[in-house]
Amino acid sequence: MLKLKYLFDNKDLAQMILKNWEYDYDDPNLLKYYRISSNAVYWCKNQGEAFFLRFTPAEEKPMEKILAELEFLSYLRDNGYPAVDTILSKAGNELEVVDTPWGTFYAVAFKKASGKQIAEMSLTKDLIFGLGKALGRLHKLSSEFSPVNNKRNDWKEAACWMEDVLSNFPNETAAKNELSILRTYFSRLPATKENFGLVHYDFEPDNVFYNELTETYNPIDFDDAMYHWYALDIEQSLDSIKEDMPEDQVESSVNEFIRGYRLEYAVSDEMLELLPVFRRYVNLFGYVRILRSAEEKWNNEPDWMESLRIKLENLLNKRKDTFAMPI
Repeated sequence: MLKLKYLFDNKDLAQMILKNWEYDYDDPNLLKYYRISSNAVYWCKNQGEAFFLRFTPAEEKPMEKILAELEFLSYLRDNGYPAVDTILSKAGNELEVVDTPWGTFYAVAFKKASGKQIAEMSLTKDLIFGLGKALGRLHKLSSEFSPVNNKRNDWKEAACWMEDVLSNFPNETAAKNELSILRTYFSRLPATKENFGLVHYDFEPDNVFYNELTETYNPIDFDDAMYHWYALDIEQSLDSIKEDMPEDQVESSVNEFIRGYRLEYAVSDEMLELLPVFRRYVNLFGYVRILRSAEEKWNNEPDWMESLRIKLENLLNKRKDTFAMPI
């Protein structure tokens, strides 16, 4: 999540960055639809074809990590996996470094994913099975991936980042203890070529599109990808699926997802038993990101920011209650 100061809808900034790409100048909805969270994302068109422009402040994310993300996406596409594709800028670049009055930004344009967002569809047995199968195939390809130029962070580097952020919050004792517990646990957990590699991190129904004609699952938003145990991706997916399932269908849905996954890639029962531990890691990482994002405060904040702060504070309190329990 970006710092709150970057969550404003800045059309002038978006327009300035967009000019690095070809687009429909006369589109009545130009830059009308947007989402700002870990990045700013604006929906645009070129010759009537939708695409989205994604950009982030240089101080929020190293350029090398974005290039590593793009390299992984290219690798997936080259191996027949339907990962979202990029659109080259007028200068022929995947990534543009844009200096603006608001600072330097890194920008990438992506084609619209094929199909319909799974979060907008009814989660049928077949759809859940296919989603598990798509994640298994992604992990199979990841297990064979060796980056050429840049490398994404691993869980240890992420843990160091969390420690650094938490050092600015002397009262966050529970979070610091939780980090210590998880660090110790994961440092003893075997990491092999088969169970550990580059994970998507957000392989959830709102980040995967399904094309009914081609029967393909098309994931987007690899922005948080990191080196971790593949089981973390499984936990993230299952957690989202469970949220939309009646209680009496949860077990069968989980079984269908795992059955689909195992058709493409192996995961042991022992690793699946550790899913609650990976949930704790996800919760802590999200907690620390929120702390950092909301740290700065200003007088006379807009109403939407005040409301957002209340929501974030409630989320922090909810997650804090689960910290520092023995594993």
